[in-house]
Amino acid sequence: MFGLFKKKSKKEVLQAEYEKLMKEAHGLSTTNRKLSDQKAFEANEVMNQLEKLT
Repeated sequence: MFGLFKKKSKKEVLQAEYEKLMKEAHGLSTTNRKLSDQKAFEANEVMNQLEKLT
């Protein structure tokens, strides 16, 4: 309960964004390949930012 208002770190925010983008890319892979590739590219950019943090 005390962790309810805990602010997420930059790393946690980027990891959540990466997971969200990869999930979207996977879902779009069967319907719109171009948009799926774009989401995967965005996820890759987020991963690059994550690697710079560590």
